[in-house]
Order: sequence, then C-alpha cells, then structure tokens
Amino acid sequence: MQMKEIVGNKARREFWLEGALASIPEGTRILDAGAGELQYKRFCKHLDYVAQDFGQYDGEGSGDALQTGTWDNSKLDIVSDIAEIPEADGSFGAIMCIEVFEHIPHPICAIKEFSRLMAPGGTLIITAPVSSLTHFAPYYFYNGFSRYFYETHLKAAGFEIEKLEFNSNYFDYVAQEVRRTRKIGRQYSKVGFFRKQILKISGSIFANQLSYLSKHDTGSSELLSFGVHVQARKI
Repeated sequence: MQMKEIVGNKARREFWLEGALASIPEGTRILDAGAGELQYKRFCKHLDYVAQDFGQYDGEGSGDALQTGTWDNSKLDIVSDIAEIPEADGSFGAIMCIEVFEHIPHPICAIKEFSRLMAPGGTLIITAPVSSLTHFAPYYFYNGFSRYFYETHLKAAGFEIEKLEFNSNYFDYVAQEVRRTRKIGRQYSKVGFFRKQILKISGSIFANQLSYLSKHDTGSSELLSFGVHVQARKI
C-alpha cells in the first residue's frame, strides 16, 4: 500500500508508525511513554514492550472540550511522571511517544529523560500534532510542535534525527476542520435547520476543493500539517 492511498490524519500516522516500529530489531526492549490504553502495542509483537503513563486521565477530565468518555489505565506496566520514570540508565533500546507531547507540562524534560533511559544507538520515535483542538483537558498544555522544536531539543539531548516527515499538508488540515464544522456547530452554535443545511452543502463543496488542491500540493506542509513524525538515534 502506498502512502498516497491512505486517507485521514490518524490512518497516515499509524501507517508511518507501523513501518518505523517494524524496522526495530526483534527482541528490543521498547518503552511506550504515555501509552494510555496501549493502542499501539499491536505493532510491537516482535519487541519487549513496556507501557508507561501517568495514569490520571479517566475519560471525563475536566469536562471541557473533547473527551473520550471512558479510559482504561489498568494495563500499564509503569505509572509515573514521564520525566521521572523509575528505570535504570540505558534500560531501553527503543522508546516511542505517540501523540503525547501536547499533554505534558514539561516536554523538554521528557526528552532529557528519554536520553537517560536510551542505550547508545537506540531508536526514538515521536509523533505529535502541529496544531490540534483542545482534548483531554485539563491535561492539554500545548497546541502543537513544529519541526524546529525537534531539531533543536533532540540534538541538545544527544539524539540525531534520521527521519522527519509531515503528516499531510495545509489543505488536508483545513479540509478536516471544514468537515468537522457540522459536529462542532451542533455543540457550540445555535443555528436553525435551514442554515445547517446550507452549511452542510457549502462545507462539502469547499472540502472537496481543498482535497483537489492537496492532490496538487507543492509543499504547504511547511505552513501547517496534522503533525510531525520523527525517528531519531541516540548518539
């Protein structure tokens, strides 16, 4: 399957992540930092998988913005602050941290902790949004992270970036939000049925035009994308 055939923010990210994890040698001890409900454990069957999370999100959060409703922390191996994980130096040959950084009040400290925990030559895999709607509140501290965040702070912590990719582009991001307008409108705006129908039709037309522009994109990801995918090596 080619990347161009994959549609959607999450689907693109998971396609990339599965490939990145598949490249890690069998039997490598991997830390899933901020593992949540262990949704990516399925990509780690060939690895010695360890799940860590702070374990305080319950699905309801503060009740503001986007919440999941339910959340299961019962399968975690380690419950701790992500910047103070009770494992010895160099304990892991790989670490992944997927869509977590926006929920950490001190992401640079987390990177430093990953460096401590990582054996030389180990692989670090990180994905996080460039921009996102508020979710998991009150555990939502940053709107997103640019490529320059990783290029600056991973280098300072002793990592060399091997791969850095954008998850789609400006046009796909805007199209996603246009399509989401009806759902957000039902929750946050009082409009009549007729106006809703107009919004539905005009939104669909606009989103389709954005998808057309995306197919002919020439680099708009430098402005905006769903997120950045990073694979780095501990020096």
